Formats: sequence, C-alpha cells, structure tokens
Amino acid sequence: MSEIKDEIILRGLKENNLKNIDLNIPKEKVIVFTGLSGSGKSSVVFDTLATESRRQMTLNYPLYVRNQMPRYERPQADLMQNLSPVVVVEQRPIGGNSRSTVGTFMDIHPLIRLLFSRIGKPAIGSASDFSSQSSFGRCPQCGGFGEVIAPDINKMIDYDKSLRDYAVKFKPLSPSGWQGRWMMTGGLFDPDKPIKDYSEEERRLLLYGPPEGEKVFAPFHTKNGPQPHEWDGLLPRFTRLYINRDITKLKEVSQDDVLAVSTHAMCPTCHGSGLNPKVLECKINGLNIAEYDQLELTELLEELKNISGPMGESIALQAIPLIQQLADMGLGYLSLSRKMGTLSGGEAQRVKIARHLGSSLNNITYIFDEPSAGLHPEEVDMLIQMLQSIKEQHNTVIVIEHDLSVIKAADEIIEMGPGAGVHGGEVVYQGKLEGLYNSPAATNLNYSLNINKNPRDIKGHFIIKNASQNNLKNISVNIPKNVLVAICGVSGSGKSSLMLEAFAESYPETIMVGQGSIGVSSRSTLATYMGIMDDIRSIFSKETGQPAGLFSFNSLGACPVCGGKGVITPDVAFADPVTIPCEACAGTRYSDEALSYRYQDKNIVEILGLTVDEAMTYFQMSKIIKRVSTLKDVGLGYLTLGQTTSSLSGGEIQRLKLASHLQKEGQIYLLDEPSLGLHTKDNGRLLDVFQTLVNRGNSVIIIEHNLDFIAASDWVIELGPGGGKQGGHIIFEGVPEEMLHADTWTAKWLKLTCADNVGE
Repeated sequence: MSEIKDEIILRGLKENNLKNIDLNIPKEKVIVFTGLSGSGKSSVVFDTLATESRRQMTLNYPLYVRNQMPRYERPQADLMQNLSPVVVVEQRPIGGNSRSTVGTFMDIHPLIRLLFSRIGKPAIGSASDFSSQSSFGRCPQCGGFGEVIAPDINKMIDYDKSLRDYAVKFKPLSPSGWQGRWMMTGGLFDPDKPIKDYSEEERRLLLYGPPEGEKVFAPFHTKNGPQPHEWDGLLPRFTRLYINRDITKLKEVSQDDVLAVSTHAMCPTCHGSGLNPKVLECKINGLNIAEYDQLELTELLEELKNISGPMGESIALQAIPLIQQLADMGLGYLSLSRKMGTLSGGEAQRVKIARHLGSSLNNITYIFDEPSAGLHPEEVDMLIQMLQSIKEQHNTVIVIEHDLSVIKAADEIIEMGPGAGVHGGEVVYQGKLEGLYNSPAATNLNYSLNINKNPRDIKGHFIIKNASQNNLKNISVNIPKNVLVAICGVSGSGKSSLMLEAFAESYPETIMVGQGSIGVSSRSTLATYMGIMDDIRSIFSKETGQPAGLFSFNSLGACPVCGGKGVITPDVAFADPVTIPCEACAGTRYSDEALSYRYQDKNIVEILGLTVDEAMTYFQMSKIIKRVSTLKDVGLGYLTLGQTTSSLSGGEIQRLKLASHLQKEGQIYLLDEPSLGLHTKDNGRLLDVFQTLVNRGNSVIIIEHNLDFIAASDWVIELGPGGGKQGGHIIFEGVPEEMLHADTWTAKWLKLTCADNVGE
C-alpha cells in the first residue's frame, strides 16, 4: 500500500489577483513563498490558507462563544483540505501604548511581580501592587509614568501677541480650537491686547486661574445661548487635559504637540521606574523590582537561577525559558523595561518571533511574513536555525520571503508571478531549490553584488557632534552631502538613534520616510492617498457643471443601496459572514447619475480603472501627471487609480509611502529600510529612484541591511560592533570598495556575496 502524503490541498484559489490556481503544500517542511511584490503571495498564505484555518477553528466553539470571536468569511476557493491550526507572525509594527515593554509584551513581567510578592522582603502584598498602573504601586509624583511633564510657559505663550493673533502656541487652546474662541468671547480677557500689556492680575487669571478657593465663570456661546463655564487658567487646564493622562492616547492632538510646549524630565521620586518608593524597598537578593527590570536579560537569567526555596524556584522556572528564548535570538542585551516603541525593526521582529517559540504544541502551521525584515545578514543565520527548530517539532513552517539565504534554506520553494498585480496570481515555480536555477522565475540564485567602484565626489558634510542618544557612545560623524549614503550595522547597534533622533534633531528640514503603516481602509484608494482625487473630481465638475461631491462614492455620488461600499454584507445571524457585490451598482460604488457624466469619453469609474501607466497619457493637468509619475518611478505603474490601499501588499505599501514623500520638494531624504517587502528584482528600480534624486542635487541617506543598496551607495557608515551596550560606536566610514578590506559584520557578508566579482 502506497504511503499517503500529508499535505495541505488547495484548489481553485481566486482571492484578489489569484488566477484559479491549485497548490499542494507538504507538511512538516519549511516552505518559502517568494516572487515580486504584489505577485499574490499574501493572497495565498494570509487571505486563503490562514483565513480558512482560523474560520474552521472557530467552528469548534459553541455559538454563544463564536459571537464574541473574530468572524472570518470563507475565502474564494473551490477546495481547502487538511489544514492545521495556524500561528501567524506578521510584519506589521508592534502596537501598544507608551507603557508597553519587552517584559509586558513577552508576559514575563507578571511572573516577576508575582515573584516579588511571594519572596521579596519586606513583604508588600499582592502581585498587582508591584505595577505602576495600580493605585498602590504607582509613584505619587509622576502617576506611574516615570517622567514628570510640566507645561513650559515660555514655550506656550508669545507675550508680544494677542489672543486673537495666536499668543497661545498650543493649537487646542489657540483661536483655531473651541477653547481658544471661548477665551476670546467670554469677556474675561481683551482678545486684541498683547499679553505683555495685561495687568499682573489679568495675566495671573489667564495663566493660572483665580486664587485658590475662588471660582470665575465666563459665558460659553452654544446654540441654546450663552452657558456659564468655569475658567481654571491656561496652565491648570493644559495639565488636566493633556498631561495627567497617557498622552499616547490623545487623538485630536499629537504627543509631539504636547511635548513641544512642555519640559519633561525623569521623576526624582521613583527615578524613572514609575513605582511607589514603598514598593522599591522590597528586594530579592539585594535588588528591587526596578533594578530587575533594568538588568540585561543575560544578567537577569543569572539572578533567577540563584533564587532558592520551593516557592521562588517554581516561579523563576516559569520565567527562565521565556528570557532564554530572547537571549537565544541574540537579544540578551535588552532589558525587561525596554519600551517596545524604541526597538529597531529587527529587534521588534525577533521579539515577536520569540513570543511564539515557547510552545510545545506540534502539528501547527506557523506563518511568517518576511521574518528577515530588519535583520542584518549575520542575524538571518540565527533566524534560519529557529525556523528549522520549529519544523523539527513536527510543525509546518510557511514563510513569505525575499532574502536569498532564507530561500536557499527552504525544503520547498513556491514562486508566484510572473509579474505583479493583474500580471501576477499564478504559480511560476514549485519544487526544490535545485530546480529554481533553471526556471524562468524572477528569483536569481546565482546573484552576486556589483560594488560601486566610481562613487560620487564629496564636496560637503552634515555634521553630528557628541551624539549620546540611547546607546550612542558620544560619537561625532561627518555624513557626506549630495550623495547616496548607507547607514548599516547589526540590530540595536544605534542606527536609528543616530539618524532618526540625533540627525533629525540637527536637520529638522529632513524628509523622513519611516517604517510605520499608512493607515489603510476599504474607502482609501491610490488616488485619494496620493492627493489627486480632489483634482479628478474638480475636472469632472468643471466639465459637467455638476457638484464635485457627485463624483465621490463617500458623498453625493454614492450608490444609494450599498452606500458607496460596492458590496453588501447581509446579516446572516450566527452563520459565517458573507460579502456579496452590490447588484444596484455592480460593485462600482457609484450611483447611476454619477456614472452618466463623462470626461474625455470616460465616466468616473472608467477613469479610476486606469492604471498608473495609462493615467500618464490620459491626463493633462501637471499636478496629476507629476504625482502619478512618482508612482511609476517606484514601480507601481501596474496599479489602478481606484485600487484600495487595503488590498496592497507590504512591498507595495512601502513604495506607495515612498512615492507620496517623493512628491515633496526637499534637499535631504532619510529612509528607514526602504527595501522592506521588496523582491531583489524590485531593488534595482528603487535604487534608480534614489540615484535620480541624488543627480538632481538632493542628499539621500538610507538605513539599510540590504547588501544591494549598501554596495551601490557612494559612502557607507557602519555602527556596532554589537547591539545594545555593545553598540553605539562608528566602526567603519568609507566607500563600499574599502569595506571589502574591513573587519566588520557587514564587510564579512559583502565579501561573501560579491566574492566572484573581487576574485576572492
């Protein structure tokens, strides 16, 4: 009897751009999906396989439980068999508020609090008392934030101006906000008199409110007439509304706006821990919980291993494997107190991966979305070992990846393509590594680097002196102007601290393109994101004499049946949700009236159906052509103007974000890992964009691990030698060719990858 192969069977996949494809995916292997950005990898792995697995998992729960859980629609496919439970490790940045730390994210910190509550001396009480968010545990001075933020009156007030002329420099309290208008119309203050001309009494009332124990009211004008409203003073009001709370939760005003008119310093009472001094008196082997939080993870492991006694040992033994997992991922230099928001891309990626590795469950399908993103080539080796160890526990590992090292380590490779968007959605190759060498796929395994042997001449420098942010060791560096500069180094070596903090502070005019998401929705399209939808609507309005709102599916032009969504989601009670195209508008989102008007023989839907390439020749307006051309420059010519941003792949979003920044006229462009989500074939096009920017007289600085970009740059600066405390030094400065003779981690991989070129 022949052996039955255990494999995931997928038939007739049609999600997004998939062209009715069939796939058999073997289990207990490392499977790498590769292909150009937008070729259909995510449509197979996330939108079909992961979604269906999650949908079927929820079916095991009673209906009343299912109603409280996320509900998934069945993907468009004819057959999906032999799926196993999935664990998804996505590429998107880790969320969390300003208090989210490595310790809380990894669920280690609750164990440490429990440990102190059970064996710490002198005894305090429950584990929750060791939290800066509990009423007992929080520091009375800073409210548990570890920082004392106070309004700076000289930053907030321009004494030479009147209230009407924006004397108050904090926007919500200026004339543009309702509070500012109330201050001008309430009768307490002369809105046209400069603040410096106020009497001492008037100025005190404006800034600090009435004397203690007194109340002052000013009428606030509403639709029901004037209503008395208590005036408490600018500084007390600012403190109450914008400081005595977690400022990362503010929506109408940004954290930066608050900090711009404030001073902030470490809390002198709790020394930044956010904890009550009574809590800090409780110690284990001479260390309090704040000191535990500050230890490097390797040091913390030693402390936990020294704990004796049955109660303490049992708790420590639960924390040790979690910490060891982080250390094994090369993150032993981090501490539990390290804020998640301050981690580099590579560090955050490994923390996310480590969180999923403590499980002893098997027969699970692990899905990783570009796990090499943000990792130095030296760290990718460690990643590959981790993927293999998951497989060895009888799990299936599916990886979306462009990194050649990861592709070469796979048991099976599936390449999607042949192109992107409408030109993708097919299986170009499936099989072992050897077969890929002779396949027509885009992935070139014989790839070798071309070192830039003719770097541009350097005529000037940006100067950074004595930078000491985070782990930087008081370094000074000259960064060449008007050339392409690559900043490299292992994760945590100080690249972001040097460039995104020290450099950005010294050169605030810099146009910065970070790794953050763009905020996607089903109603946001390429045209709206690039700021040309208003112009398209204006053209229609001018041509037809109709209001511009008629050509928006979010306004007058919306289909009356689906409200401009293009689809209808009927209430199917406890059954799986289902989305069906709107029959009234056939999915176009627009009303019949909106579709009856035309410009140059096309209605609004036909224009939104134009690809970027087609739009270049269709429109005459220079603003539209200029903005559309930036999309073409970054290789997105195949997308349509009406494509929703929510349907784009990670690599497409990365380039869309870049295109939106390229339309700004600037002198200095600073990009944080622009190669994220891009196939090797896409890198060349992006490099051409950078070279064009430099040729126009701009300075382009990229923080990168990708060796293609480092080799093609005019100047390279490497930080290191390690991460955390071992980083923060400049270990190389020079042209790429000089790097071939250097002794650094990046130099090692540069030599290996271009060995054929340099005859080594």
